[in-house]
Amino acid sequence: MRKAFLLLLAFSVASCGSFRKGSKMKPRDGVVYYAKGYLGTPYALGGNTKRGIDCSGLIYNAYRQQGVRIPRTVDALRKKGKRISIDRAKKGDLIFFRTSRKRKLTHAGIVVGTKRGVPQFIHASSSQGVIISTLDNSYWKKNTHKLADCLKNRMLRTL
Repeated sequence: MRKAFLLLLAFSVASCGSFRKGSKMKPRDGVVYYAKGYLGTPYALGGNTKRGIDCSGLIYNAYRQQGVRIPRTVDALRKKGKRISIDRAKKGDLIFFRTSRKRKLTHAGIVVGTKRGVPQFIHASSSQGVIISTLDNSYWKKNTHKLADCLKNRMLRTL
C-alpha cells in the first residue's frame, strides 16, 4: 500500500511540471498559460512586470514568451491578425474593446477558452488588476469591438 502511494505521489509531482517554461506546448496553450501567471497582478499604466501591468503589456509578454513578436500598444495590436467572429474564438485569440466615447480602441485581452459557448478572456482591469472575465458580462458585451486570430499560421513574425 505504501509503495502504491509513493508511486502515485511521484507521478503526481512529475506531472505538475508538464507546463513549465521551456516545455513544448502549442502556442495557443502557451500564451494562455503564461498570461494566467499574471492573475492577481495589479494594474499599472504602461506596466510590463508582475509588480504592475496593463492590458497590452500582458498580451505582449504572453506572446513574446511563445516567440511571437507583437506590438506593445492596443492601437498597434488592432491592426494585426485576422478578424474572426465571436463564435470562432479560440485560446490565444485577442479581443478588443472600445471602453470610452472616443473612436479609438482602448482595451484588449486574450481569450482563455469558452464557457457555454461564450468567450472568457484574461486582461488587466484598471480597477481589479489581472483577472478573467466573460462576454456574458453586459459591460464587456456592449463594448466588444472585434476578435482577432494572431497565431494562425504564425501571422506575426517570430523572434
